[in-house]
Amino acid sequence: MDSVKKKELEIFATQIRMGIIESTYNAKAGHPGGSLSSADVFAYLYGYEMRYKADEPKWEDRDRFVLSKGHCAPGLYSALAYKGFFPVEDLKTLRHIGSYLQGHPNMNTVPGVDMSTGSLGQGVSVAGGMAKAAKFMGKDINVYSVLGDGEIEEGQVWEAFMFAAQYNLDNFCVIIDSNGLQIDGSCEEVMSAEPIDEKLKAFGFNVTVINGNDFDELEGAFEAFHKSDKPFAIIMKTIKGLGVSYMENEVGWHGKAPNEEEYNIAMKELTDKLRELEA
Repeated sequence: MDSVKKKELEIFATQIRMGIIESTYNAKAGHPGGSLSSADVFAYLYGYEMRYKADEPKWEDRDRFVLSKGHCAPGLYSALAYKGFFPVEDLKTLRHIGSYLQGHPNMNTVPGVDMSTGSLGQGVSVAGGMAKAAKFMGKDINVYSVLGDGEIEEGQVWEAFMFAAQYNLDNFCVIIDSNGLQIDGSCEEVMSAEPIDEKLKAFGFNVTVINGNDFDELEGAFEAFHKSDKPFAIIMKTIKGLGVSYMENEVGWHGKAPNEEEYNIAMKELTDKLRELEA
């Protein structure tokens, strides 16, 4: 990846992380850990990979994105806001009464959200249906869906994978954020899905395993998707809470908001990072 493009994506990812902290702090609730681990793929998807029009969110020929792990809405909202779908200032209204930015994505209220999600497993199932519909209509539309590694403990997820393989949905890209932690502890201890890559291959996918917090590796993975003749899976090894020192790889930050002191520490770290990148 050329240095200019990488720098732009690093700036965008840092802005997304700042939005995650801003929104969850003001909400006094939310899910920062998994939102932060996914910030880089949000940046790549909305900064480079997907076709969309922020000023025309329902543009018929846009690529579709479904956040199957819907509790990580703060990351998606932040990406959408910084790309102009709605004002960045509105991130502060996350989960407030009357706000259109609630704890899980709502396609009826949030510009740029293609599917309402929250119940784990349902998002990727709908995404597979979107990919099938695009094929049926002869549309050059790709569908992307981000799942958590805890989420793939749901049986419905594997039914969706079978569906994708059955109908050879080579326009469908499944992205698994494998940060190793879920609400109750480590995925290994709660319900290990390993080996995820071998299982997905057995289910008829082409698969790549990458460092999901590295833009060069993300670029290579999406290039491989575009060459795939089968549904494609990107297994991203990531760090939960990445970008905020005290949140990194700490399961407790799966579903709680920073207090004022923690907010100030996080925002200073991210602001310093942004200034360094913009220098």
